[in-house]
Amino acid sequence: MIIAVDGPTASGKGTIARGLGKHYGLPVLDTGLLYRAVGLQARKMGLDPDDPVEAARATGFPDALLAEPELRSVACGALASRVSVHKRVRAALLERQRQFAAQPGGAILDGRDIGTVIVPDADVKLFVTASLDARAARRHAESTSRGESLTLEHVIDDLARRDERDRNRAEAPLVQAADAELIDNTDMSAAQALEAAIAIVDARMARHAAKGA
Repeated sequence: MIIAVDGPTASGKGTIARGLGKHYGLPVLDTGLLYRAVGLQARKMGLDPDDPVEAARATGFPDALLAEPELRSVACGALASRVSVHKRVRAALLERQRQFAAQPGGAILDGRDIGTVIVPDADVKLFVTASLDARAARRHAESTSRGESLTLEHVIDDLARRDERDRNRAEAPLVQAADAELIDNTDMSAAQALEAAIAIVDARMARHAAKGA
């Protein structure tokens, strides 16, 4: 079973993906971390994240970089959004993501183009979203807990700019797949959002099983 979980920044898709992984016993890949790693590697190498050729040079980052706590910072998130617009960067990371999805037994991937580009034939597709204010409040709380001194206004502005880039980029823009189920968790707790996701997955898999019977 392959589950694709897409949605904008700070929508809660990562929390849902991890919860689904635990519930169904499937490996989970936060594909956004790959782009954050590229952005961080570009910065470490002194490369321009807005230059497609230079950003592509950073796709050869060491696997150990994926364990860096700094990847979760707001700054790295902004870098990820900048490098992810480049065709060369996305192409370099495409096969890595598809290999993860092809594991025996299946997998769960969360990102922005999973159900539309990475695994368009996923068994279940979810599109997780929330209002900008709700997402900003969550991201601000996370950054504060890490000791980052960012104002809520700064976070709102950063998310709005990232949404604009993600939705309007030429390569694999953020969009809800036609066959994806929408979960708007603006007024949901994390537990309620996960329950909704599990109900959708169970129902979808039941339909698949009925068709195969």
